[in-house]
Amino acid sequence: MKTFKLATLVFVTVVTSACVQSQYNQKQTVGTLLGAGAGALLGSQVGGGKGQLAAVAIGALGGAFLGSEVGKSLDEVDRLKAGEAQQAALENNRSGQVASWRNPDTGNSGTITPKAAVQTAGGEYCRGYEHEIKVDGRKEVVQGTACRKPDGTWRIIN
Repeated sequence: MKTFKLATLVFVTVVTSACVQSQYNQKQTVGTLLGAGAGALLGSQVGGGKGQLAAVAIGALGGAFLGSEVGKSLDEVDRLKAGEAQQAALENNRSGQVASWRNPDTGNSGTITPKAAVQTAGGEYCRGYEHEIKVDGRKEVVQGTACRKPDGTWRIIN
């Protein structure tokens, strides 16, 4: 219950500050909110008791910052191109084979490098990946894992 209260407090704080900024940059606001939510969720998976509360708070704040930085410069077309390239790379590329995307309107770009696929005990295929995003000349690297759904699309699990 304490974790929920802290997560709610962090979320309300981020939302309130995001509302003030939303008139200036909606992409950054969305990035901040999504990052805070993802960070809080990841933090909630760590430890228990007071340690878990701290992990939720740190995760939310760290996620909000990273989401804000990426969101401030990625527009909808950037996100669409990145998502399409990531889905295609996970589905079609060999381990280590780089796929890339670029939005000529913004100049933002990225590369996706899938890792070897592994089959889970439940029969699901999952792959690690590294997604490097270049926004306004700055590079951000995200590593995660995605699992293949029965319809052939890949669901990001972390």
